[in-house]
Amino acid sequence: MKIKKQSSLSSKYWLIVLSAGCLLLMGVERFTDGGGPLRFIGNYTVVPMQKGISYVGRYLSDLSDNFDTLQDVRDEKDALQAKVDELNIENTRLRQEQYELERLRELYQLDENYSDYEKIGAHVIANNGSNWFSDFTIDKGSNDGIKVDCNVLAGSGLVGTVTEVGPDYARVRSIIDDASNVSGMVLSTSDTCMVRGDLSLISDGRIRFEKLANNDNDIQVGEQIVTSHVSDRFVQGLFIGYISDIEVDANNLTRSGYITPAVDFSKLQEVLVITTTKKDMTGERESE
Repeated sequence: MKIKKQSSLSSKYWLIVLSAGCLLLMGVERFTDGGGPLRFIGNYTVVPMQKGISYVGRYLSDLSDNFDTLQDVRDEKDALQAKVDELNIENTRLRQEQYELERLRELYQLDENYSDYEKIGAHVIANNGSNWFSDFTIDKGSNDGIKVDCNVLAGSGLVGTVTEVGPDYARVRSIIDDASNVSGMVLSTSDTCMVRGDLSLISDGRIRFEKLANNDNDIQVGEQIVTSHVSDRFVQGLFIGYISDIEVDANNLTRSGYITPAVDFSKLQEVLVITTTKKDMTGERESE
């Protein structure tokens, strides 16, 4: 029996492959400075992959930290905004109290200036819908001793008179109303005049006076005008305002001009009501 002879080509082929492989590995060994072929392969495969994974990990970690930081910033911002809102509310309340205190001080000083008259304080609760308090309502009435024709004060002087009274309210017509007429007097000379309401003038901060005698008395801008002793509705000596302009009329017998009122009629909130009317005072004198 003959034994089949194996092909020498296969042996040679494998020898060539192994030799080439050895040469390749020797070249890699030389090229990598003795690091070995596995290190060489790892440098070009595993290491870049590890770097990529590490980069992605750091990025995700930074991203998570950023989200946490952003949430912390948002929480801090919300807390600060809540504190700011709280401080704004507190500041508004303090400012309101300060303004109210200043108004009450004015009323107290006004009360002291007219200490001879019995008075009661009241809050303004409504007006006629305009920007000026020419006709308004207060929260005190007949139950508090208020009557028609009671004089009303605020700021530094005269506001007007009561025209209507209910048990717990009263309506007031101010001296700037078109229907208002007040007998006034120049404080320094006692010369009388008529102060007339005119809503078309109050936007300029003034009211008109007329029928002031053109006599030898030198009356200048800045003179004080008060309610006169001959008024049938106003008690004497209530401060109306300062003369801001004066001129001789065409008849050469009288003078007229304008007054800067003692009261700011754009923002009345509290008033003082003199509970004794001029008629009450006149009646008391007559009975005496």
